[in-house]
Amino acid sequence: MKHLLTSAGVLALMCSWSTTIAADETNEKSGAINRILDVITVTARKKKDPENVQNVPVAVTAFNADTIEALQIRDIESLSYSSPNVSLDDVGTSKGVANFSIRGLGINSSIPSIDPTVGVFVDGVYIGINNGLIQDTFDLKSIEVLRGPQGLLFGRNTTGGAVLINTGTPTPEFEAKARVAYEAPVDSGRGGGSYYVQGYISGPLVDGKLNGRLSAYLNDDKGYFKDLGTGENRGAGETTLVRGSLEFLPAEGFSVLAKIEHLNVDADGPVGQNRGLFERGSFDFSNDNRGLFDSKATLASLRTDLDVGFGDGTVTTIFGYRDFEQQTSGDIDALPAFIFHSDSDLHQEQFSGELRYAGQFGALELTMGAYYFQQDVAYTEIRHLPPVTPLSFYGGGAQDHTVWGIFAQTDYHVTDRLTATVGLRYSAEEKDATIAYTIPRPTSCSVVNNTCPDDVSDKDDWSNVTPKIGLQYSVSETLQTYASYTKGFRSGGYNFRITNPAAFLEQAAQAGSLSFDEESVDAYELGLKYRSDDGGFTMNVAGFLNRVDNMQREVNVASATSGVSQFILNTADAQILGLEMEATVRLSKTFLLMGNIGLIDASYQDVRSDISGDGVTDTNDLGLEIPRVPDATYGIGFIWDKNIGRAGHLTLRSNLQYKDAFAYSDNNLGWISDATMLDASLAWQTPITGLTVSVYGKNLLDEAIAGNDTQLPFGGPLSTGRAQPFADRPQGGTFSTLKRGRVLGLELIMAF
Repeated sequence: MKHLLTSAGVLALMCSWSTTIAADETNEKSGAINRILDVITVTARKKKDPENVQNVPVAVTAFNADTIEALQIRDIESLSYSSPNVSLDDVGTSKGVANFSIRGLGINSSIPSIDPTVGVFVDGVYIGINNGLIQDTFDLKSIEVLRGPQGLLFGRNTTGGAVLINTGTPTPEFEAKARVAYEAPVDSGRGGGSYYVQGYISGPLVDGKLNGRLSAYLNDDKGYFKDLGTGENRGAGETTLVRGSLEFLPAEGFSVLAKIEHLNVDADGPVGQNRGLFERGSFDFSNDNRGLFDSKATLASLRTDLDVGFGDGTVTTIFGYRDFEQQTSGDIDALPAFIFHSDSDLHQEQFSGELRYAGQFGALELTMGAYYFQQDVAYTEIRHLPPVTPLSFYGGGAQDHTVWGIFAQTDYHVTDRLTATVGLRYSAEEKDATIAYTIPRPTSCSVVNNTCPDDVSDKDDWSNVTPKIGLQYSVSETLQTYASYTKGFRSGGYNFRITNPAAFLEQAAQAGSLSFDEESVDAYELGLKYRSDDGGFTMNVAGFLNRVDNMQREVNVASATSGVSQFILNTADAQILGLEMEATVRLSKTFLLMGNIGLIDASYQDVRSDISGDGVTDTNDLGLEIPRVPDATYGIGFIWDKNIGRAGHLTLRSNLQYKDAFAYSDNNLGWISDATMLDASLAWQTPITGLTVSVYGKNLLDEAIAGNDTQLPFGGPLSTGRAQPFADRPQGGTFSTLKRGRVLGLELIMAF
């Protein structure tokens, strides 16, 4: 109730302010406000042409290149503080591993065999694993965050949502931009600063026929954190990214767009806090193993678009390829002693292809196509626990994964105002896996190099039909409402991290399968979208109900023999009810107010596993909170523009975003604290054409937030020995990966 009253009050205030705008001010826009209020188009429904975000009957938060720059969105994770009911978190165990959650559906693990609940698509190419997805928003054309299942039109079934990342494309006219930034901690006891250099150049290579674009990015991070034991900076790393693209226009109505990028990261391992030794809410830590994170990724895509006379439509093909390698080492006990260290080696290679048609036949709009995806994943994990055994643990898994599907969606305009949507997709996928138990072994072995034994060898397949029905009604040119039902699936699969073979085989016998089963979601949504004629007031509201069957969970349990045991199980059925609102209000020609609200009520309806860890499955399990579901997220921000004549232009921006505490582990012993994130910046568009100078601050309230809160048996003087959900101090110890606190920065942008 408290969150509901707060949210209603903020929205009512914004709505009342919107009525005070003078008529002569509504037509004047300038600076960042102009870029924020411009119409944003999206590709969420894969129509022939991009659509106005306010016209699509889909809950989507969209950012184009101008809004990304105006809002100073630096990385994908920061979108968590701009979108309601969205958590685009980095798990922290391995740098860049996405643990995304939307509308209460997310994962909490770095196991690479787990399919994401939130699909990430880069230039239309689905990324098959969660690794390597958190990166700077460098040279992007747009980002679209779609909430709710998106399995119908996109390459893979996803139960939570989708993040569509579209990188910069070649332009028919010359343009270039360079950005240099430096940011650093300002609080005592912290580490060093971080340098960013990036730029692109784009333009015609052959007039009217061939355009090109080349961009590059470098981040040299000296390590934000300071180890209390050694006094050294931790969290350091160097990231480089080079991207090139060519657009070939051989004939009118026909285009070919090719893109390729290479990413290289060389960084420290995770910065872990053990809360049996250090207080929650602090940045205190001491690790005896600096660790490492090395990764290389190559991503290539080829897209063709051909206009055809059939239905005045367009035939599109998208082919994608990714090769990803990663090696890690981490201090998992998060203590200044050698108790539990872990290394890993990961290799993933994928290929995908999509053929799609989009056109219109009178009152009927049709999108249909076929999709194919194949990936090979191999993962080796090594654990060192000298207090438990002098032998090292070796294990992991390898998997050949194939998906194909066909889909069609029609939008029929019953009247000028009423549109009915009907869609259907058939998907089939197969996983062929071999697994080596992660157990103490007398000699080393590698799954990646195919030298480990095949303790488990199995193949399984899943197929399903994804329906969608919906109605959209345009009350006026500025107001529309919609209602929809769809079903989403998340594939079943295999656990690459089996540290307790006996327990695994017992669970497999009970389930009648060596694989865990797929998760399904029935999703119902009601929405309303409004945008005033002048664009000065926009409000989007959506209510949703998700009924989850066979919820997949990565159940983490502290283990005295393996450090931590992870079981991937179909634990429960659940219900997630929610409300979300977004609004922008132009209060004057120089002041823009923005707000967003997300509320969720999530509960288990039936539990079929002992997720509490007390040895029985009963009401104690049913009463636990579902992981990765904050009850409330809400925030408010503003942009103030001021023309200062010949001296240029000033833009002041600030955003305050709150996220409730939420469970991290299924037994609720691990949890993430609530957080209030405050960011601000002041940008000066100088009299020098194209030059902008900004000062900015992130996490100005210096909130100490963890990427995860994995429970361990290795603790310290703050350990209580009591298994109490949401306890401030842990039963044993924790591996809680720290995120950055307060930073201040200076940025220079030069556009040509």
